[in-house]
Amino acid sequence: MPTYLVLLTLFAALLHASWNTLLRGGTDRLWSMTIMCATIALTCIVVAPFLPLPAYASWKYALLSAVLHVGYNLSLVRSYQSGDLGQTYPIARGASPLMVTLAAALFAGEKMAVNALAGIGLISGGILLLALQRRRLALPGLTYSLVTGVFIAAYSVVDGIGVRIAGNAIAYTVWMSALWGALMPALYIGLRGAKSLLRWRPDVLPAAAGGLVSLLAYGIIIYAMATAPMGAVSALRETSVLFAALLGYLFLGETLTLRKVLACTVIATGTVIIG
Repeated sequence: MPTYLVLLTLFAALLHASWNTLLRGGTDRLWSMTIMCATIALTCIVVAPFLPLPAYASWKYALLSAVLHVGYNLSLVRSYQSGDLGQTYPIARGASPLMVTLAAALFAGEKMAVNALAGIGLISGGILLLALQRRRLALPGLTYSLVTGVFIAAYSVVDGIGVRIAGNAIAYTVWMSALWGALMPALYIGLRGAKSLLRWRPDVLPAAAGGLVSLLAYGIIIYAMATAPMGAVSALRETSVLFAALLGYLFLGETLTLRKVLACTVIATGTVIIG
């Protein structure tokens, strides 16, 4: 991968960890996620008129990705109800790069160099090492964390294919995100009612800020996947667990152990190999 794409993707990883920290620290995570999505939708609606429409063939991918993102949102919120950021987040993110690499080979015909595959393997292994608890992955939110990883892999490959035929990476990101951002509030209203969504809460501004950060972070990832291998981009994005471990330690009172430091070293090694 070109150096500028590596650096952009690592910056997106930092942004991604930041909004996950905001979500994990919230009192009502489903509501916070919905406010984030509503902010994303409103922002994209404002920006969309200034961009060209994506190619017609890419719209089915944008719609499918929007649906998968809603599933991801629900699964992520559920996993955070039963686990720390420092464990549920690494499991969800660590499972996805290898799945993305395999799916990209099957559905997009991508071929990976040996060094890139080694880097992806190291990053995934280091991420899963972060999630270990007493030498095992047995924790209450394990199932939801793994399901979240499947959703991540699915929408990553769908967007990787969609953006390559869209003709404009920014336009594809904006329209897909507008669809995704509109679906989540509609689902929330169906579950809890409009009154619950519109009621003012102290967390509304952090949640809205998290939505903007999330949009920028994933927009960078889609831009990178337009030209770079999906598996490599996915693996570099998941280095966000390094930032999540640090942010969880600094702001959420979570522990930073020797095992976590070792795992971070393994992940950093994989990043250097890919870069």
